[in-house]
Amino acid sequence: MKNDRDVENRREPVIQPIRYEDEYVNYDQRGNAGRGGNACQGGRGGNGGAPGAPGRPGRGGSAGQGGRGGNGGAPGAPGRPGRGGSAGQGGRGGKGGAPGAPGGSGRAAAPAGREKKRRKSHPIRTFFITILVCLLLVVIALAGISFVITKKAYSLMSYEEAGDLDKEALTAEGVTNILLIGNDSRLAGEDGRSDAMILVSISKNTGKILTTSILRDVYVEIPGHGSNRLNAAYAFGGPELLMETIEKNFDIPVSRYVLVNFEAFAGVVDAVGGVDLELSAEEIAWVNAYLNEYNELTGREFGYDYLTQTEGGMVHLNGPQSLAYARNRYLGTDFGRTERQRKVMEQIAKKLPGAAFNDLDSLIQALCPNLTTNLTLKECYGLVLRAPFIIRYERQSTGLPLEGTWWDETIDSMAVLGIDFDANKEYLRENLYIEK
Repeated sequence: MKNDRDVENRREPVIQPIRYEDEYVNYDQRGNAGRGGNACQGGRGGNGGAPGAPGRPGRGGSAGQGGRGGNGGAPGAPGRPGRGGSAGQGGRGGKGGAPGAPGGSGRAAAPAGREKKRRKSHPIRTFFITILVCLLLVVIALAGISFVITKKAYSLMSYEEAGDLDKEALTAEGVTNILLIGNDSRLAGEDGRSDAMILVSISKNTGKILTTSILRDVYVEIPGHGSNRLNAAYAFGGPELLMETIEKNFDIPVSRYVLVNFEAFAGVVDAVGGVDLELSAEEIAWVNAYLNEYNELTGREFGYDYLTQTEGGMVHLNGPQSLAYARNRYLGTDFGRTERQRKVMEQIAKKLPGAAFNDLDSLIQALCPNLTTNLTLKECYGLVLRAPFIIRYERQSTGLPLEGTWWDETIDSMAVLGIDFDANKEYLRENLYIEK
């Protein structure tokens, strides 16, 4: 017989309701959690409802203008995390709900938009950008000035074509070859023969400016005219045939020339302020002798510009005196003459930058009207732009044929020079085309 006390102990427990925000909710109740109400203007959002057993979490109420968002609902048993209420205008977002049993944490309300921070300029970067812009403007200005000056100088020159050679590139295989030609004409309009032939080669490969005098008595093959002295090529076909002859015999491309007359040579020496050279007593006497012809051709008095110094030593020469010195072939034959020509040119090259800086206009007026060339304006401007780099190249001068590679010959009653072409070709190739 069962004890009454045992029966009493086995009674089902009475489920006591709990008070949750003034409402009674049974934990065993099935259903979704309630949602808090929206707050009125200036009011406070309602709190989220209690969760159902398997239900989703409650969601906090939205805050009204100036109000505060309601708190998130308690988690459901298997539910997702609660979501905080969104903030109203001027309000504060509600707090996120507590995580459900298997769920993650609640998600906070999105923050209000932030103003982008302005990127501060770095003073060092600004400084360098300013410097670069200034340098760019200076370069553009210099390029413009250079073009104006080049155009003015070029307008004073005479342009004469050289046939198919004009179509060839100015620079080939890293080398720019320009042939300077001085003719021995005595009368206006008379071509005569080439009194001086100097090949100026600018090599990017070796970093050299090679000035090469080619003796006029070298016995060569002239295209279309058989064999003769080199200077005869100019008399037969002008600069074009002379360049073709040099290219054929010395295996070096030459397609540009500058023809220089007596006045140009004398004028540029005067424009740089004259040259100082070591002369022997015999050379001084021959300078005065050659001045007689120059004075006659230019209408000056006999004996004008004579050197009064009779003993050898350092002598300052003006334009006409330098020309007389460079034309002398009676001392040292043609080898001595070409060496003297190179000495004068080396002195001009040294003094030219300073003369151009001090009085560029006088230099242009003295030189350019007496030049004839097949260089175009664009090519001349290109050479001017390259000048700051070229001026740093090593300068080297010599004459062809090289010492020990030639011999005297008499052919068809002409005294000529026979040469070893292979040895001279190799010299040009090593100094111009083989990279160091």
